[in-house]
Amino acid sequence: MANLLYRLGRFSARRAWAVIAAWILVLAAAGGAFLALGGSLASSFSIPGTETERVNDRLTEQFPELTGATASVVFATEGNEFDTAQRAEIDALLGQVDDVDGVTAVTSPFEVEAQRAEAEEQVTGGRQLIEEARAELDAGSEQLAGGQAQLDAAIAQAQDAGVYEQAAASFEQQQAELDAGRAQLEAGLAEIETQEAELEHGGALVDFASSIGTVSADGRTAIATIAFEETLFELPDSVKAAVADVLSAGDIAGVDIDWSATITASTEGILGPGEVIGVIVAGLVLLIMMRAFLPAVTPLLSSLVGVGVGVAASLSFSGLVPMASVTPVLGVMLGLAVGIDYSLFILNRHRKQLLAGMDVDESIGLANGTAGNAVVFAGSTVIVALVALGVTGIPFLATMGIVGAACVLVAVLVSITLTPALLGLLGTRALGRRARATIGDARHTETEVKPMRTPRALGAVALATLGLLVLAVPALSMRLGLPEGSSESPDTTQYQAYAAIESEFGPGMNGPLLVVAELSDAVGETEVTATQAGVAAELMEHDDVSAVAPIVVSDDRDVFLFQVVPAEGPSSVSTEGLVRDLRSLTPLSGDATLGVAGQASGNIDVSEKLAEALPVYLVVVVGLSLLIMVLVFRSLLVPLIATAGYVLSLFAALGAVTAIYQWGWLSDVFGVHEPGPVLSFGPIIIMGVLFGLAMDYQLFLVSGMREAHVHGMPARAAVVQGLRQGRAVVTAAAIIMISVFGGFVFSHLGMVRPLGFGLAIGVLFDAFVVRMVLVPALMHLLGEKAWWLPKWLDKAMPDVDVEGASLEHAHPANRAASTGAVSNEAVSTASASTGSTSKS
Repeated sequence: MANLLYRLGRFSARRAWAVIAAWILVLAAAGGAFLALGGSLASSFSIPGTETERVNDRLTEQFPELTGATASVVFATEGNEFDTAQRAEIDALLGQVDDVDGVTAVTSPFEVEAQRAEAEEQVTGGRQLIEEARAELDAGSEQLAGGQAQLDAAIAQAQDAGVYEQAAASFEQQQAELDAGRAQLEAGLAEIETQEAELEHGGALVDFASSIGTVSADGRTAIATIAFEETLFELPDSVKAAVADVLSAGDIAGVDIDWSATITASTEGILGPGEVIGVIVAGLVLLIMMRAFLPAVTPLLSSLVGVGVGVAASLSFSGLVPMASVTPVLGVMLGLAVGIDYSLFILNRHRKQLLAGMDVDESIGLANGTAGNAVVFAGSTVIVALVALGVTGIPFLATMGIVGAACVLVAVLVSITLTPALLGLLGTRALGRRARATIGDARHTETEVKPMRTPRALGAVALATLGLLVLAVPALSMRLGLPEGSSESPDTTQYQAYAAIESEFGPGMNGPLLVVAELSDAVGETEVTATQAGVAAELMEHDDVSAVAPIVVSDDRDVFLFQVVPAEGPSSVSTEGLVRDLRSLTPLSGDATLGVAGQASGNIDVSEKLAEALPVYLVVVVGLSLLIMVLVFRSLLVPLIATAGYVLSLFAALGAVTAIYQWGWLSDVFGVHEPGPVLSFGPIIIMGVLFGLAMDYQLFLVSGMREAHVHGMPARAAVVQGLRQGRAVVTAAAIIMISVFGGFVFSHLGMVRPLGFGLAIGVLFDAFVVRMVLVPALMHLLGEKAWWLPKWLDKAMPDVDVEGASLEHAHPANRAASTGAVSNEAVSTASASTGSTSKS
């Protein structure tokens, strides 16, 4: 691989314009594919096999018209309640929304409120009519009783007078009329009792749903509902944009219009001011490090090309594969960060070789074959960690991992081709003017090093470990959840809509549940209302239920659908408990089986599945870490140190995320206006990405220690030597990573902010605490034992020349240029073995 990359680097440098033109064509092709084939991105998440998905499938069978996505539009007056003109304009605007292709229905809040008021009046009026009918029946019953008494008296008189036989026919006719009247009264009474029972069931349903309103009590806020043809995952951006355009153009005097996240553009906020600032900070770091403009912008140009190709190419598949809106954001974050870092590693190696007096073309080729070889290996670890997200069995997470891995792969390819091409154009200008004047100077050779003091190493281990453990404490109380409107920026329409619904209609209205009751036997037409009332009554017995409303009944009258409004918001602890409690109610009285669906229920199921997947993925990542490090460093203790350090930095990062986004610490600094559960897929993404980056830094720092040691330097002095040689480039790389990831902390997308913060703080902990403090201190304490490896294992393992040391030995120009110098990054795992050491 090293020789191949050496030849590739020299070719790219000599054919620079051809390579640059090729990447421009690739970028144009990726952009064209995205414009031609790209589909919609979803703001919701689903996992096959969850209880919510099972219920949704059942709903699709029974009520296909109800399976599309829905969105809320909130209208609020600036003064008093809506007047007649405003109501008419709102209904007209909703009529325009209804005309958008892809919209199946729009519900006017005023019509719904009128229907609800009419239902209440019908119940009240029905009760009054029944009372009047009862009064009439009572009066008729009294008349019948009086008639019966008169008839009985006449019969008695006739019998006493001995004339009964002559009047018997008349008496029988009168008795028959009285009996018929009595039967009619009894039938009327039975009908009234039936109507009264039906009315009471209907009245109960009205009472249960009384708090589900579409117009607030003060008449100043109204909620309209938009139903779409497609589901949340399949809803095209064009339909969202068309609806948003209609609503944005709505100009109703004295009325503010906001809408829920379903309608907002799914890619909004991918590159906002925060992200741009992060890239600018990265550029400043490069400028300070390089002390020259042209070499400083080289990694930025490479990374931007890589991001453009990787993200555009990935999004071109969004029409075929369901993708969440955060998926391209992850690609942008990783593409920018690793693209800059990988290009920087090659550039830094090239600059050191130029300073040592090497020819430009030879230096580019050798830097590509050594540092570029390490870049390929480091990128491979990140790719493997991201692709391994597929072991969780969660489709949207696997898709995110594949897209992220694709962007990293493109970043690697750009680094080993476009970067050498740009360096070929730069020539010696890869160094600043002052640096060019010192080419070949003796100052660029190694100086004597002394090992660190043991008490200092002990103190470093104690402080670093204790500090990271303390920071990890909040992670013990971490709750997982998916973002809701309250997590968005306060100036966004989705936040305004969420806040208005919560304040005027109750927090539960932001996350209503769909409850399906399936009966073992169908009920008769006259039993539908009674069945609905019975199920609703049992649902209302829960303290965490604020309202229940029947929605629809299947044609066979064996499946009943209800809307259940929780007492608190969709991500609250009580709502999570309510979903579990409702599912545990099965079967209800009457042998009804309950199922719970809805977006709030789906988010809860997704979060639970992700929580279950975390330990599995952690085991996979830790196992990979150990295997990779044993193979690279040919040691057992070094991999254990590296992996333990990764675990410490990971949990410290998760603890910091929990403290800020769940507990609300430093909320003003990070714009956390409403703390809540940690983004459910955040920990697992942080786990995978941080693993790859931790292995990168481990490689670029510890490999220098190993190289110095196998060239005869004592183990403890080699630790300082490797740290001294690698810390400058690793520091710059880590600051760049933190800057890029940190830029997303202030993203316009609520779900991106904790992800960016977690990655930024994770890199901070891992690079500056673990790799530069904890690992060197532990390796100092271990001394020679750090490099111990059983002989049988040494013989069994393949030799992996990670940084192309064999290539270095094959090029006299390199040895001549760097006499007495130890490479800042290079390490040969082949020369790490006992035999290779003796040859050195």
